[in-house]
Amino acid sequence: MATITKRGKSYRIVVSCGYDIYGKQITHSKTWRPSEEMSASQVKKELNRQVTLFEEECSHGTVTENIKFQRLAEMWFDEYAQFNHRSTSLQRDRQLASRVYPALGHQWIDKITAHDIQVFINSLARNGANKRNGKPLSQKTIKHHLSFISSIFEYAKNLDMISSNPCRKVVIPKLDANGKLMTKKEKQIYTKEQIKEFMQMIETAPLKYKVFFKLAVYTGCRRGELLGLEWKDINFDEQVFYVHQTSNYTAEKGVYTDGTKTVKSTRTVNMPQVICELLKEYKLEQDKYKVSIGDQWVENDRLFIKWNGEPMHPNTPYTWLMRECERNNFPFYGIHTFRHLFASLEIEAGIDPTTVAATLGHSTPITTMSTYSHYFAQSKQRASNAVAEFLEKSG
Repeated sequence: MATITKRGKSYRIVVSCGYDIYGKQITHSKTWRPSEEMSASQVKKELNRQVTLFEEECSHGTVTENIKFQRLAEMWFDEYAQFNHRSTSLQRDRQLASRVYPALGHQWIDKITAHDIQVFINSLARNGANKRNGKPLSQKTIKHHLSFISSIFEYAKNLDMISSNPCRKVVIPKLDANGKLMTKKEKQIYTKEQIKEFMQMIETAPLKYKVFFKLAVYTGCRRGELLGLEWKDINFDEQVFYVHQTSNYTAEKGVYTDGTKTVKSTRTVNMPQVICELLKEYKLEQDKYKVSIGDQWVENDRLFIKWNGEPMHPNTPYTWLMRECERNNFPFYGIHTFRHLFASLEIEAGIDPTTVAATLGHSTPITTMSTYSHYFAQSKQRASNAVAEFLEKSG
């Protein structure tokens, strides 16, 4: 039932639509002003029609709920994200929210325009946006912010709270505050000579780190995938291992086991004989160590563990590598660089995109070709040169 209040020459129509998740009554309102030429009977008739139309709009959910962005975002976290996003993604979204809320959180969702969002997104490309170094945020991080905001509006749209997503009209800045082109940071990858030097460098390393980094180089697996490996996933006879889970860390959950990044990331990975032999050596060492510490051992089937058998912290191999590179005056590019190296070597060897994608666990070959477009272009050029060289020699 609508409530009608006359205000001067206008009429305010208020419709109650139940209660929200916090027990607060949800109301929608509109103001209707009759034409001065209308008679009293015409005004009464048209007012009744306006009330009926507005009540229908409210009942069909085509009227925006009176809710602010921050409150809607918290609904999204509670009702959608926690059931559909991985813990690491949730943690990142929470970090993004801490920057988005001060800018948009206090505004009603039906009042936020594409311009409001564009102004916020542009601010991220200005000096000082990055609190650690005073520089603009990277283009990738800016995209993450826009994606988060868009997710909230898409959620509202799916619930018929709004009719359109204003983020679709927002663009990512191409230039930063200094007028410099915001480009994607080029991947740092070891050269063939450097990776040979690296392999020699880790020959004397503790066996668990030697195994970890040789697996990273020889298979291109992600850090979380390697840390999630268990001995039952290794098939020594067929020289393969099965990737079906990852090991991650958040401040709230600590070290925890999660699924793979995508469906295609669950896969069987081949390994050469040299890696098989190294894994067998590592298994023997781990079994002996397990016996030596007795009751202190925490039963676990993981390959990579702490001193007492519990799963290794994801930062441990990263920190070890950083210190080892510094000690040997060797460039440090992080762990993910070995995945890029593996991909570049496969592409250079002429492996087709579909096979490379399957090996890396990408969702589609399109992802692989987009991520490593530069290397595929180089591979095509080498193939073209090889054909030309063959034909010229034949002539």
